[in-house]
Amino acid sequence: MAGAPTAVNAPPAPSPKGLTRIVAASLVGTTIEWYDYFLYGSAAALVFGKVFFPESDPLTGTLLAFLTYAIGFAARPLGALVFGHFGDRIGRKQLLVVSLLMMGVSSALIGCVPGYASIGIAAPILLTTLRVVQGFALGGEWGGAVLLVSEHGDARRRGFWASWPQGGAPAGNLIAVGVLSLMTSVQSDASFVAWGWRIPFLFSAVLVGIGLWVRLSVDESPLFKAAQAKAAARAAADGPAEPSPLVSVLRQHWRDILVAMGARIAENISYYVITAFVLTYCVDHLGLAKQTALNAVLIGSAVQFCLIPMFGALSDRVGRKPVYLVGAVGVGVWAWAFFGLLDTRSFPMLVLAVTVGLVFHSAMYAPQAAFFSELFATRMRFSGASIGAQFASVAAGAPAPLIAVALLAHYGDSTPVSVYLSLAAVVTVIALLFAKETRGRDLAEVVPDGAAAVPARAQAGTAAGAAADATDAAAV
Repeated sequence: MAGAPTAVNAPPAPSPKGLTRIVAASLVGTTIEWYDYFLYGSAAALVFGKVFFPESDPLTGTLLAFLTYAIGFAARPLGALVFGHFGDRIGRKQLLVVSLLMMGVSSALIGCVPGYASIGIAAPILLTTLRVVQGFALGGEWGGAVLLVSEHGDARRRGFWASWPQGGAPAGNLIAVGVLSLMTSVQSDASFVAWGWRIPFLFSAVLVGIGLWVRLSVDESPLFKAAQAKAAARAAADGPAEPSPLVSVLRQHWRDILVAMGARIAENISYYVITAFVLTYCVDHLGLAKQTALNAVLIGSAVQFCLIPMFGALSDRVGRKPVYLVGAVGVGVWAWAFFGLLDTRSFPMLVLAVTVGLVFHSAMYAPQAAFFSELFATRMRFSGASIGAQFASVAAGAPAPLIAVALLAHYGDSTPVSVYLSLAAVVTVIALLFAKETRGRDLAEVVPDGAAAVPARAQAGTAAGAAADATDAAAV
């Protein structure tokens, strides 16, 4: 990529205290959103089949519950398109506030939906509708949160700082599973199914208030403000109308979108098998107690939260691709030991299976934020990162628990699920082999494929410098 921008064009770097506040705001917000999202997945595995599909046998009821879970993923690409467009037009911060509100309100309302016994078919319809709202909100959350951090930091430690919002996934899962584990430990199964499962969803309203307070205190991305100012100056000079970010990113960054989608396949599928399907496998197939399975995921999520910034920092030293490849290959291989350890019905073996699986997942997930941010130019970065991440989730994370449950129901054995995970790993490895290493890229200088990079030395206030600025504005 081109050299660093000059002091005239470069946005001021935030102070260490300011960067820490920005990272905290992104982490708190993503933790709350993922808490809401994963809470649904855990509840689908444990209780939604009984509450909303009671006329089906237990495995079919769980399958139908996971179907409503998967429908939420279908809304994520739409959320990515809408939030990406407006995030590239009006800013990252405002859209993050909207996504947090949508997620929190829909989750609290899920806790209020009557069961099938009370209102019949309207119950699963209402549940599915609120799940769609959740998916729409999450489709816009991820891109905005990681970009707000990536665009505030510098290239040298971007992998480390940008990995912190990624920690919101295991942190959210940790809280969700922890609350459910607490509820199952202090309640009978009948009480938990009757009303206990609703409390964690209603708790979302409290968490959203905290998240809004934190997010409203941070500044907009300086790179976005600089790019927005350039675009405004270009428009004022009667330049050509700027195309929408969606049109621009699909036209100029389509290869990068495909790379991002391919990189997400193994990461997404493995996570939902390890953290959501594992509950169904342990409880319905192996006959273990709900709390035993929840506690194994709880421990694994705690370990993963600690590992993510470490893998992010490692990607700053050795590159995004090597760390990501270790995770993808590791997940593909571990898939064959994972279910064997679960089949022992030993709690330490359950913890080992889940934890090692999440270690390999962390190696993919940690560098992902910086990696995807570094693929796209500023004026289309929200759209590009969100589209690449969320469209892949429809093919990967959405059907993962469904496919795993269906394979288990048809074959009565975990081997086909292991094959499924390994094939996902192969897809991600192939995508990464076609990707370029992005470590060290200056985000202000990222240009689409085929566009000429802008030499920093040309930006000196001369006619040549003015022409370079025009080129730069067109690129971003």
